Amino acid sequence: MNSEAASVMLIDDHPLLRKGLKQLLDFEDDMEVVAEASSGKDAIPVAVELDPDLIILDLNMQGMDGLATLQALRKEGVTSRIVMLTVSDADEDVVQAITLGADGYLLKDMEPEQLLEQIRRAVTGKMVLSESVAAVLATAIRKPGPKPNAELNSLTNREYEILSLIAKGMSNKVIARELDISDGTVKVHVKHLLKKLGLRSRVEAAVWMVNQQGAKA
Repeated sequence: MNSEAASVMLIDDHPLLRKGLKQLLDFEDDMEVVAEASSGKDAIPVAVELDPDLIILDLNMQGMDGLATLQALRKEGVTSRIVMLTVSDADEDVVQAITLGADGYLLKDMEPEQLLEQIRRAVTGKMVLSESVAAVLATAIRKPGPKPNAELNSLTNREYEILSLIAKGMSNKVIARELDISDGTVKVHVKHLLKKLGLRSRVEAAVWMVNQQGAKA
């Protein structure tokens, strides 16, 4: 495996779609599919073990659906960026996915080049959205009120440092290089700071941190 390539996991109950996505990503030097799963139940232990850089997750799966899988992954402490890839642009699906800790919401009718561009943006820490769901998400992000500063004070200096870098959109790999520590150490700190702040995803942490900095300005 190329150590510089971002690790990607695909979770979708349609083998053809997984195959197409894998072929699309296999052409890219900076991304590598390291695991696939056809159900949420099968995906969870693999995702917990690998904690890949990015998980692309189908919403409408038989048995355990994408939202239940997303919730379980976050509950298990998976810090990967998780992007929903679905045919549903229903407002409640978008809002629920973001509330449960998704870092993006893309529709399956996107052109391959556009999808690839969005996946690459997700790997670098950006929130990614299909245009039709962007307004819904903007509203969803504005709803949570800022949490008390006391919780920010509960972070160690290193956790605060990492949270500040997450807010700048840096990936675990970049943060590790910046602070001269291992990827694994960064992941542990991210898990701890999300738990302390009661947040579910890196994007939520970044938005919250930006709000905190804005409040102090």
